[in-house]
Amino acid sequence: MSHDLYGGDRESVAAGGCLSDPAWLVNADPRDVCAALDGAVGEEEMLAAAVYRASAHLHRNANTDSRRWLLALDAARYGNRDLAARFSAVNAHESLAARWGVEWVTGNCVDPRYRYTMTGHTDAVMAMATTEVDGRPIAVTGSADTTVRMWDLATGEMLGEPLVGHTQPVLAIATTEVDGHPIAITSSRGTTVRMWDLTTRQPIGKPLGGHTDAVHAVATAVVDDRPIAVTCSGYKDRTVGVWDLTTGQMLGKLLTSDTEWVVSIATTDLDGRPIAVTGSDDGTVRVWDLATRQTMGEPLTGHTDLVERVATAQLDGRPIAITGSDDRTARVWDLTAGKMLGEPLTGDGFQVKALKTAVIDGRPVAVIGSHREVGVWDLATGQSIGEHFARFGGAVETVVVDGSPAVLTSSYNGTVRLWDLVAGQVPGELLTGGTDWVSMDGRLIPFTGSHDGTVRDLMTGQAIGEFVTGDTGGVLSATSTQVHGRPVAVTSSHDGTVRVWDPTTDQMLGEPLTGHTDSIWALATADLDGRPVAVTGSHDATVRVWDLTTGQMLGEPLTGHTWLVWAVATSVVDGRPIAVTSSDDMTVRKWDLATGQMLAVAHLPGLDSARALATAVVDGRPVAVTASTDGTVRIWDLAADQLVGEPFASHPHLTRTMAVAALDGRPTAFIGSEEGIVSMWDLTTRKQIGPELVFPEPVLAVTAANGKLIVRFGPEVAVLCQRIELDPRHGAGA
Repeated sequence: MSHDLYGGDRESVAAGGCLSDPAWLVNADPRDVCAALDGAVGEEEMLAAAVYRASAHLHRNANTDSRRWLLALDAARYGNRDLAARFSAVNAHESLAARWGVEWVTGNCVDPRYRYTMTGHTDAVMAMATTEVDGRPIAVTGSADTTVRMWDLATGEMLGEPLVGHTQPVLAIATTEVDGHPIAITSSRGTTVRMWDLTTRQPIGKPLGGHTDAVHAVATAVVDDRPIAVTCSGYKDRTVGVWDLTTGQMLGKLLTSDTEWVVSIATTDLDGRPIAVTGSDDGTVRVWDLATRQTMGEPLTGHTDLVERVATAQLDGRPIAITGSDDRTARVWDLTAGKMLGEPLTGDGFQVKALKTAVIDGRPVAVIGSHREVGVWDLATGQSIGEHFARFGGAVETVVVDGSPAVLTSSYNGTVRLWDLVAGQVPGELLTGGTDWVSMDGRLIPFTGSHDGTVRDLMTGQAIGEFVTGDTGGVLSATSTQVHGRPVAVTSSHDGTVRVWDPTTDQMLGEPLTGHTDSIWALATADLDGRPVAVTGSHDATVRVWDLTTGQMLGEPLTGHTWLVWAVATSVVDGRPIAVTSSDDMTVRKWDLATGQMLAVAHLPGLDSARALATAVVDGRPVAVTASTDGTVRIWDLAADQLVGEPFASHPHLTRTMAVAALDGRPTAFIGSEEGIVSMWDLTTRKQIGPELVFPEPVLAVTAANGKLIVRFGPEVAVLCQRIELDPRHGAGA
């Protein structure tokens, strides 16, 4: 990376020992710290640099309390609890934030290749391209938020204001030079193509019109010494336009057939002639002479489904194309011979959703975004290289920064990450494995279909066993109870089943419980006439009650909701077991579990459903606590069937999860959000307890067990302990 990221001297800073000083990392200006990271020498400084990078995008705007907390959390992700404790001790006497300590955290996504995250877009990033401006590498990104943004890849900072003009999601971006000026060509779900001067960050001329459907792919080339763009339009239009970027005029269209839909495009040179390589919905790949706009040779065949991605490279001095198809293969083609090279690239869950090429140590590689991960493939051998990058959800782009190959990956949450393509060493021992759990007998029992089933000791995080649940389609919810006096775990799944298993033998008990016709998002347990039961809420809009002793459904499905049921909780009111459910139909409903009758229904105002729901006892009365998607919290008296007091706002973020537990003997709601925030609220006073805890990923689940706070953020699990008592009289940020 650049030696003058923020105007500082990173080597001299690192040489002064600052990187090994937790107090400096907590209190120093993040710009100064980032300037020093690449100058780290020795194991201790390299670990500190990796820890700081893990959440550097949050450090920029964080106060010292949040920065200390994040550094402790990330040190634990790297498996160094001693360093985590040293961070927690910095200025600990000055803030309530230090009153939560980090016991242990998984490191499922810790990767030494990770550099930083760029934030700013407010929706999925769907397109990226790179170029140089004033000698500095930059990225240009386009999003479903309709904006185009520019980023300095040396610093990770956004350059200027967003480029606005598109009114639909931006689908494609390419870069080139016109009259010596770097420009970007962007297209959107609308029918127009726009050009931008990347030096002035201003639009160039009027939008390029000519297509009658969304323009979903753009590539650039030089034909007869003039820069051109090639654009592919949607299914209704089915045309490929060629544009003179100097004049902004369409030169013509590639002569495709009336039935062919060109989905993807890339450009290169073949025998000194500029060509385009296109992939179509019929599974064929075609090569085009861009000067004549005619096809060259016969179509390249082999794919059996739509060719969604195309990229080009050089292999042993010969131009090649790499194509990715919905047939779950990627293929490499010799463009001179018009033949496929080697066997198709495949793998478990292989799906080519994004495709670019790069060069590592002189060898061409393909960078393929597939099923939430990004992999690197050696194009000479057809073999996968190294571990996959774990964060992906949109587009990939390759770039060279300070002479080293790197890759950008985008996500559906609007973030873009930069990674080194050359593998590094992880400076620590990581805990990896399952990330959905129930807590039982001092153990964390995880339930995640895509992970290894590791069972961990709640106190230490160490592996003490493993299991296989047998669930198909991925586990959505898990809880625990007792059957015949023995602890059991209960899970619900995407496949609409409920399963019960014995954690002492790692075996499923009986057959799956079937009846729901869609995914089961909500799960709770209760005691009904001395029998343990499970209560489930499904995407099929029904609620069902199951006898866990016999494995049978009790009575008929509970109906009334008109959309998917997000959450369920149970309680006892006047000696009778009840269930409370919330749904995307904007209602909260109360049910008598003995009779199956709906006892009450509350309609939420507006369009914000209650995605999080829990029950508790406040001032001696049973209540339900709901948290809506807009962050509004409501407390409902379950005996009187009415709202208790006025709603209050926990935070202005999308609420994902909530748990209620006693904290210092007082009923407390722990609320987690999409923005990675956990806030704590005293349900008696309705006041926030201490400052918010910030996490580097969305908070997906939170619970309190065995005196611990357990938080799932993104693919990680953190177990926290209360260091000292919190005074509920303190407000946020006290």
